[in-house]
Amino acid sequence: MALDGTVRTRGWAVGTPGPAADGPLVPVDRAVGGPGPRELLVEVEACGVCRTDLHLAEGDLAPHRAETVPGHEIVGRVLAVGEGVAGFTAGDRVGGAWLRGTCGVCRYCRLGRENLCPYSVYTGWDADGGFAERTRLPADYVYPLPAEADPAQLAPLLCAGIIGYRALRRSDLPPGGRLGLYGFGGSAHLAAQVALAEGATVHVLTRSPAARDLALSLGAASARDAYDDPPEALDAAVLFAPVGDLVPVALAALDRGGTLAVAGIHLTDIPALNYQRHLFQERNLRSVTSNTRQDGADFLATAARIGLHATVTRYPLDDAPRALADLAADRVNGAAVLMP
Repeated sequence: MALDGTVRTRGWAVGTPGPAADGPLVPVDRAVGGPGPRELLVEVEACGVCRTDLHLAEGDLAPHRAETVPGHEIVGRVLAVGEGVAGFTAGDRVGGAWLRGTCGVCRYCRLGRENLCPYSVYTGWDADGGFAERTRLPADYVYPLPAEADPAQLAPLLCAGIIGYRALRRSDLPPGGRLGLYGFGGSAHLAAQVALAEGATVHVLTRSPAARDLALSLGAASARDAYDDPPEALDAAVLFAPVGDLVPVALAALDRGGTLAVAGIHLTDIPALNYQRHLFQERNLRSVTSNTRQDGADFLATAARIGLHATVTRYPLDDAPRALADLAADRVNGAAVLMP
C-alpha cells in the first residue's frame, strides 16, 4: 500500500521476449488498483510457473500487451470485493487460472465449449497475472480453494492440473487402458495420478532421468526415454512436451483405434506423417485448447477425492527469472512455484 492509499504491487513482467537464460523478465512496481465490478483484489500466496509462461517470455507466443505480468496458477486470499460479486468475501482463499473471460453469447459458449470462444481472454497474457504480490481477478472465473491447504501444493492444479485433466479426457483413455505420457513435468505428473487412480496402466516417456524416477515413484508401470518404444501398445497417449518430432513417435506407439492428445498451447513443427504407419486403423490425433470452467471444477473435485499430490520446487518471488530459466533447462522436477 502506497502512502497515498493506492494499492501497489511488486512483481515481474515480460520485457523483451527472448531466451529465459537471457532474462526476459523485468522487475516492476506498479499500482494495481482496487477491484472493479465483478472483480476480486487478491493477495498472492503462491503462483505456479507454467510452460505457457515460458512460451510467452521466450516469444513462442506473441505478447497481447506490453510488459504484462505473467502467471496463471494463482493461489491467494481475497483482499477486497468489487461491485456485483456474490459468493466471496475478504479472507477467502481463491484460485486464478488461465481462462479469464469469455463472451458468453457466441455459439461455442452457448454449446458449453467456452474454451473455443473467439473472444476469450487469459490471465498473464491479456491482463496481469500472479508473478506479483497482488493482482485482480474476475470473480466469475476463479475457483474457491480449501483454506488450510499448502498454497504451493494448490498452485499447479490451477493450470497444469486442469489442462492435464482435459488432455486426459481428450485422449479417450478407456477404463483400465494403457496410457502413454510423453514429457513428465508439472502437468503430466498430475494427469498420471488421475489416470492411475482410475485404473489405467501408465507408461512415461521423457528425456529427464529425474522425471523418470518421479514417474516410477508415483506408480508408473515403466519410464523410458521419450523416443523409446513403450513396452506395450497404447490405447491412448498425451503429448506434454512441446516437441513436434514426438507426434509421429507417439502415434506409432498407439494400438488400433488409439488417440493421441497434444496438450500444449505451442508445439514445434510436426514432421511428415506416414498414413499407414501413423494414422491408419483409426488412430486419432487431437489438439487440446485451453479449458472450460467445468473442466476446472471437475478436476479440483477429482484431485480432492483421490488425494492428488503435486511435486513442487519453491522459489521466492524475487527468484522468478531463475525459476523460468530452470524450467527452460529441465532443471525442475514436477512444478515450479513462486512464493511472494
